[in-house]
Amino acid sequence: MFNKSIGYNQDTIVAVATPSGSGAISVIRLSGPNSLSICIKFFVPANKKLTRNNIESHKLYFGNFVSDNTIIDEVLVSYFKNPSSYTSEDVIEISCHGSEFIQQKILEILLDDGARIAEPGEFTLRAFINGRMDLSQAEAVADLIASQSASAHSMAMKQMRGGISEKINYLRSKLIDFASLIELELDFSEEDVEFANREQFFNLINELKLELTSLISSFSLGNVMKQGIPVAIIGKPNVGKSTLLNALLNEEKAIVSHIPGTTRDAIEDTFIIEGYKFRFIDTAGLRDSDDIVENIGIERTYEKIKQATIVLYVCDIANINNGSVKEVLEEFKQYIQDETKHFIFVGNKIDQLGRLPSHIKEIFELDTVFVSAKRKENIQLLTDALVKTVKKFNITNDVIVSNSRHYQALVNALSSIVQVEDGFNNDVPTDLIAIDIRHALHELGTITGQITTDDLLGNIFGKFCIGK
Repeated sequence: MFNKSIGYNQDTIVAVATPSGSGAISVIRLSGPNSLSICIKFFVPANKKLTRNNIESHKLYFGNFVSDNTIIDEVLVSYFKNPSSYTSEDVIEISCHGSEFIQQKILEILLDDGARIAEPGEFTLRAFINGRMDLSQAEAVADLIASQSASAHSMAMKQMRGGISEKINYLRSKLIDFASLIELELDFSEEDVEFANREQFFNLINELKLELTSLISSFSLGNVMKQGIPVAIIGKPNVGKSTLLNALLNEEKAIVSHIPGTTRDAIEDTFIIEGYKFRFIDTAGLRDSDDIVENIGIERTYEKIKQATIVLYVCDIANINNGSVKEVLEEFKQYIQDETKHFIFVGNKIDQLGRLPSHIKEIFELDTVFVSAKRKENIQLLTDALVKTVKKFNITNDVIVSNSRHYQALVNALSSIVQVEDGFNNDVPTDLIAIDIRHALHELGTITGQITTDDLLGNIFGKFCIGK
């Protein structure tokens, strides 16, 4: 994606920062030492007194973008003097009309005058290299752009403001302090002295293990909040699972039929409810079947149950009795008792009943909602139950890990810390323990960017859009 040999502080880069295609307004961004001198050659301000010497930072200037005595467009130009800019370099943003011809024409003119086209994520990469943000904050920029719900937006904003950075830097500094004492012991190994207090070290180990375990545990929540909370809709054939999916999404997403086994594969779609993104999965009806294709769909249903955070078990309320309720409770016992899942019983087709039968009371050991998916009755009660469930899953820790790279680094760091603890308990030589401490420091450092490689940075920033 990029090469360290590129002179980041020498090159001036340019890119269209707004989405491709025609629109009302487009923004073309330059960053680098020659940003102002390149732009000013083609910008003719409406205020004739404005020159390169008196242009002020963080102000908008109206004028024409002109090349070879031809007006390309009326534009607004904003100048951000280093280091008070996104990249900590001189930055120019040219707001022009959204015509693709105008965008490309301005871009060509700027490139011909010495700028080069920015690579994906290079503006944010420069912000990282120039110390404007650390690596976890830079990654949060991409998450913020991609966020599709209030919860995903909130997580990205916390990370971009340094939420996880503060936690990692705290843990790393504590470990560095002790590591330096361990390294000092190695320098005096022949004299058999201990500079590091072992009791304090074991207290530190326990603190690190608790903090790392908490961060690692938060990933299951953070990941589903970012990708969408998986909700599996399960039940026997013809109980109204597909009708319920359509009612939740408020569109005819799934085929509805009175024929058992109509749904043979999982159907997925997302919907945002009160700022939370839910990923609903309609599944094949659970029954014994001689149909090979239908059985494959049923197998996939059980896979979706394993992957789901919330399981909606749908039944035909008019055709359920005490025995069938007990069968459900027994068959799905492992999922009902799984603390990482939440099981909600959905009694459907209440429109076919005059009143709820008395045996329904047995169901109430599960969260239960009674609906008519066909008439869309009580669907709001069900969505309220879904939101309430997500809030129960939420954790008090403000730092939620949602990045899989961070998760893996934390897992590796915890593994190294456990090895350090085992080393002290088993009188392993200090030099070997020091290696494990360095491994833990290395893994924590990769999260915030104290330790990086070209491959790592290329993989991260190569996924960004051009112009950011």
